[in-house]
Amino acid sequence: MADCPHTIGVEFGTRIIEVSGQKVKLQIWDTAGQERFRAVTRSYYRGAAGALMVYDITRRSTYNHLSSWLTDARNLTNPNTVIILIGNKADLEAQRDVTYEEAKQFAEENGLLFLEASAKTGENVEDAFLEAAKKIYQNIQDGSLDLNAAESGVQHKPNAPQGGRLSNDTQPQKEGCSC
Repeated sequence: MADCPHTIGVEFGTRIIEVSGQKVKLQIWDTAGQERFRAVTRSYYRGAAGALMVYDITRRSTYNHLSSWLTDARNLTNPNTVIILIGNKADLEAQRDVTYEEAKQFAEENGLLFLEASAKTGENVEDAFLEAAKKIYQNIQDGSLDLNAAESGVQHKPNAPQGGRLSNDTQPQKEGCSC
């Protein structure tokens, strides 16, 4: 939307996507980045399997807050939480205030996945969520994210395989997802 209002506090949405043949339901909590909401939004980190840290490439002040956001994310989530750094407003290249290279370097130094996107044009928006879901799924498969631990941020259906892994077994499923 051209005139999308800023998030005040928290907004919630869901999306079902397919990862490695499995339907995965993402619960997306959009928390406000403003300092005045920081105490409220911190509680939403608990139990998160992934976090998308978004800054505006045309406003250095949003980039300058990344270190404190990352500290919160790391302190309030489990160690295997997937964190992706996203530079938004890639469609405004002429107004860029944060270079791709410096943001990529920040991401590499902090072990984050990185991409630039445009919420306005939709460029890389789907990719951001898909990459997060793929990495979370990979963490489940390799055992670094335990499906049986409440703090993992991942829930699965009772009929899903036990033991911390999801399988690609072709069991008939009613509309559902394997999360």
